[in-house]
Amino acid sequence: MKDLTDEEYDRLDEKWTQNTPKVGPNGSGFFSQRKAAARTVTIDDFSADYLMVKAMATHKTPAEIIGELIRKEMASA
Repeated sequence: MKDLTDEEYDRLDEKWTQNTPKVGPNGSGFFSQRKAAARTVTIDDFSADYLMVKAMATHKTPAEIIGELIRKEMASA
């Protein structure tokens, strides 16, 4: 990998100093999105179909259903 010159370092520093990435509580910032992507979980087709049917029937999001299932599991443990 090629090293940057002092001028390139200065331009890069100036760019990021003046345009800092935004991280907000709503998850809209670059780093928040990266964290969200790292927390993505893949499920099988049967589970995905179950979640979608349950979500439509209860008018909840799949995330809400998963949260309820996990809380129920933890309470019974």
